[in-house]
Amino acid sequence: MDNLAIFAAIMATVDNSVFQAIISHAKEYGFVFPSSEIYDGLSAVYDYGPWGVELKKNIRDYWWNEMTRMHDNIVGIDAAIFMHPTTWKASGHVDNFSDPMIDNKDSKKRYRVDHLIEAHAEKLNAEGKTQDAEALIAAMDALLAKEDFAGLKQLIEDNKMTCSVSETCNWTDVRQFNLMFSTEFGSTVSSDDEDNKVYLRPETAQGIFVNFLNVQKTARMKIPFGIAQVGKAFRNEIVARQFIFRMREFEQMEMQFFIRPGSQKQWYEYWKAERMKWHQALGIPAAKYRFHDHVKLAHYADAAVDIEYEFPIGWKEVEGIHSRTDFDLGNHQKYSGKKMQYFDNDLNEEGKPIGNYVPYVIETSIGLDRMFLLVLSHAYAEEKWTKEDGKEDSRVVLKIPPKVAPIKLAVLPLLKKDGLPEIARELMKECRDDFYCFYEEKDTIGKRYRRMDALGTPFCVTIDHQTKEDNTVTIRYRDTMTQERIPLGRVRETVLSKIK
Repeated sequence: MDNLAIFAAIMATVDNSVFQAIISHAKEYGFVFPSSEIYDGLSAVYDYGPWGVELKKNIRDYWWNEMTRMHDNIVGIDAAIFMHPTTWKASGHVDNFSDPMIDNKDSKKRYRVDHLIEAHAEKLNAEGKTQDAEALIAAMDALLAKEDFAGLKQLIEDNKMTCSVSETCNWTDVRQFNLMFSTEFGSTVSSDDEDNKVYLRPETAQGIFVNFLNVQKTARMKIPFGIAQVGKAFRNEIVARQFIFRMREFEQMEMQFFIRPGSQKQWYEYWKAERMKWHQALGIPAAKYRFHDHVKLAHYADAAVDIEYEFPIGWKEVEGIHSRTDFDLGNHQKYSGKKMQYFDNDLNEEGKPIGNYVPYVIETSIGLDRMFLLVLSHAYAEEKWTKEDGKEDSRVVLKIPPKVAPIKLAVLPLLKKDGLPEIARELMKECRDDFYCFYEEKDTIGKRYRRMDALGTPFCVTIDHQTKEDNTVTIRYRDTMTQERIPLGRVRETVLSKIK
């Protein structure tokens, strides 16, 4: 597919109105709030509300259980956010973790060069100048590949790209901007004291690499084996945008899989397939996912692919699978002076010479916040229909997969009297050890159903007067809105069977 076709396909998939509706819904129903909102917020930083934190935890647990409990040869760690500063020299982040930036001299507003040019291409496309947009994107890609910063500035000036604030084309030179946050370590420091500078980690992987031998020895792991970790990372994104898709503080779920040199192609293909299976096991259609191979590889990789999802804002990366070779362990061995080698006894059994080697690595790295947004994007629906009496009805519903839904079961007594709340509370006690339950007795049952739909609750149970007579309840299924009577004693097992 040529650049024009790719660009047209991207534009065709963008639905900003739906995306804005998802953002509004996330705030209104307690999933995601702008951080420090009472002080007008902090750009590209968000807080997770009561139901957002539950959904996020459930996605995290879904990944963690699959990675560690379903594999005999993968264990977990939780490394510190602060690491010795030489770590980031060895990893290449000090020298390579940069984006080309440009400033407008009049407004002082800073732009990521690729975002500025892509925005202008979108404008051209909206004007029907698709060939000009194609040529612009192709020129940008060629200049970025060569790191021709003077050429990029010339491209911006030739196309008369203006700042959105000053509306002028008065630009600085293009220069690299390192994305790592730095701070000072210790009690007596000065801002210009390089010896005390430390970084907030821009990725969680390095905590795994520096602990490679500690984990291998204490967990008695034999190659091939993996180390998994979930944790916060920080990147000083100058042009952070698209809600929680690109933030300055975010959470990663990573697994580094250590293998023999020479076997990386086999394991790379294995983990590509395994990770795609994990995504599709949530019940999200396969057509919403695709692989996208990297054209320009990172400095540490000999192969790399993204798993992309079709968001309302287009196809976007959710997870990366990278063949990192022995770059990381090799560089940490070089910079630390400590051996990062593995002694492979199994080679003798296979008739091969025994020896030490620095393992190669296959990485799977998924953004937890991006996966959260993926689930919301897939789940959000606005539905309208005509009832039997001819009247119109509608609802906003989150069809979140039951296994990760923040609330699994809502227990709703029909009235606040006649012993119905007491029966409902007993059911809550029976179920809450196994899954998250929510109790509500305010408003009509119809309004309560709609509220639970908006929160993504897959099952609602109504306790009514018939419950007192025959010990049955009405269970309502979110996606179909169908209802049925089942024995009170079967509620727990019914919900468990659906979420597992």
